[in-house]
Amino acid sequence: MYYVKAPAKINLTLDVLHKRPDGYHEVEMIMTTVDLADRIGLELREDGAIHILSVDRFVPNDHRNLAYQAAKILKDIYRVKKGVSITIEKNIPVAAGLAGGSSDAAATLKGLNIIWELGLSLDELAEIGTKIGSDVAFCVYGGTALATGRGERIQELPSPANCWIILAKPTLGVSTADIYGNLKVNEIKHPNTAKMIESIQQKDFDLMCASVGNVLEDVTLKLYPEVAGLKDQMRRFGADAVLMSGSGPTVFGIVDHETRVHRIYNGLRGFCDEVYAVRLMGDREPLA
Repeated sequence: MYYVKAPAKINLTLDVLHKRPDGYHEVEMIMTTVDLADRIGLELREDGAIHILSVDRFVPNDHRNLAYQAAKILKDIYRVKKGVSITIEKNIPVAAGLAGGSSDAAATLKGLNIIWELGLSLDELAEIGTKIGSDVAFCVYGGTALATGRGERIQELPSPANCWIILAKPTLGVSTADIYGNLKVNEIKHPNTAKMIESIQQKDFDLMCASVGNVLEDVTLKLYPEVAGLKDQMRRFGADAVLMSGSGPTVFGIVDHETRVHRIYNGLRGFCDEVYAVRLMGDREPLA
């Protein structure tokens, strides 16, 4: 069995510029990886089949699974005769705005590149990832990046200021399509992406906290008031900045001092079952 780590991501900024002719939205967002990860196990099969194994009942074990799609597209493009059993050990909450499925697909691409001996570069794997989902290319690279287009065009950034991240996911699912469908592009208050990039380049923690923004947040908060309540609690317990990741419903708090991490974590546990205290990873990981 060959194992690959599949880390979660958060959006430090998420901006929507306009609706594209192809029906997608043109986005501009800054993403970074955090130290919460699924574990992907890959085992060669001689029968050519692709099997998904997971004990999580919310993880599909067929063609709907992005890791399955990653294996299938590699197998088809490079005419691989061997198959693979893909074991997914979930630690990232499902349907949480943390790119768990996309990261599983990216880890599968990177792992299969090794065990199927394809010899592909990260850039080549990321290009294949764009055929699977908008976040997969970023997840192939990891680290910190500005993502544009549908999210598939990736520009590497340095790691942000070192800090803690508190993640809290309420017990509800959010449809990304519904959130984008309710977004009124002409009423958006855009985050300052340039300021966020400046904060990252200068490792300026205070400027980073002041520059977070997510235009999908207002839509999700109106549809799901419990997300707004979770944000309020996280602020009350002392997070330096609080934002929703992706289309939600996960809320994250940025915390500078470790002394406050346990207080915030323990306080949120009274309101939410899925709470995690993690560090920013920030830097790209090498090819698996």
